[in-house]
Amino acid sequence: MAKASIYLDTSVINFLFADDAPEKQEITVDLFENFIRLGIYDTFITEYVIAEINQTNDISERNRLLQIVEQYPIEILPIEKIDEVGLLAQNYLDTGIMPPKKLFDALHVSFCVVSKIDYLVSWNFKHLANINRERRVLAKNYEMGYTHPLRITTPTELTGYGT
Repeated sequence: MAKASIYLDTSVINFLFADDAPEKQEITVDLFENFIRLGIYDTFITEYVIAEINQTNDISERNRLLQIVEQYPIEILPIEKIDEVGLLAQNYLDTGIMPPKKLFDALHVSFCVVSKIDYLVSWNFKHLANINRERRVLAKNYEMGYTHPLRITTPTELTGYGT
């Protein structure tokens, strides 16, 4: 059986250092150490994640986040179908599935859909990792001919803490 593919949004990498949220930090560390490092999942990001990290004002924090990408088996996938990804993301924004100012969130989702990634992993409950958003995304995807069933989930579900 093929490994499941996961795409990490920026929030997941950030929570490795979230001292103010120790439970989420512990689950995130577990995901990285016992799942990503061990190759349980094929783990991906894109330049969209790198661009978000590069918006971090604190240089030492930015470097710490970028080092995570180098320290773990995380592949930075090229955005080969950039026009298709952009059009789908814009559709999410135009139809209110994603808030207008959440372009990166829409790009993360559309990249996963176009690339047939199994799971988009996020700690962003408000704009990504919630059942209502996932249902709206899936409905729009099916309407537009995308049938791969992307799941938008948290590290909790991928590590077994949710069971």
